[in-house]
Amino acid sequence: MHSDDDSSSFHMEIPKYEKIALDIAYSIYHGDFKEGEKVKGRSTLSGKYNVSPETIRRAIKLLSDMDVVEVVDKIGISIKSKDKAHGFIQEYQAKSQLMNLSESIGDLFRKKQVMEQRIVEQLNSLVEHSVQLRNIGIIYPLELRIDGKSHIIGQTIGSTKFWYHTGATIIGIRRNDHLFLSPGPDMIFQENDNILYVGNVENISDKVNEFVNTPI
Repeated sequence: MHSDDDSSSFHMEIPKYEKIALDIAYSIYHGDFKEGEKVKGRSTLSGKYNVSPETIRRAIKLLSDMDVVEVVDKIGISIKSKDKAHGFIQEYQAKSQLMNLSESIGDLFRKKQVMEQRIVEQLNSLVEHSVQLRNIGIIYPLELRIDGKSHIIGQTIGSTKFWYHTGATIIGIRRNDHLFLSPGPDMIFQENDNILYVGNVENISDKVNEFVNTPI
């Protein structure tokens, strides 16, 4: 099959019949087949590519739909347009680029999920160690209740830019009798929530209290 710089972007696995259609299109574009030239029937191409006649039929159907070739009864396959062959090649290049981009985005999402999981694990570890060390005064999470007039009620953690305004990292939300460890940015603050946080900023508790319990 043809190897060309134009096809270097094709990294994805495509069906055999599509690869054959692409190879025939390259043959036409490079002048191996001339416009108006007649190519013997599917059985000849089947032998050349070592595939079944049905695979060749599907490949030729793709090219025929794009007006690259024309199937002529009792004669064979007629080469119709070099320009259309080039268009067929370009369409597959665009398809390959989209697939590669989709795969790249998928990889980034997977990496993002792994990173988020690592953050959750580290925060959970921080909470566990903080609780263990609380009694000896080395490090411990601070806690603040949200009063009923707080401007952050009804907002998400992310939308309040909590860390940006306070320098504190939220490691948990205590709501009634339930403790939400490592809450995500979409968790909504409610009245009487207790925020568990850590931070090494000077006067951190004052800064958090001032930010959280500023009236609406």
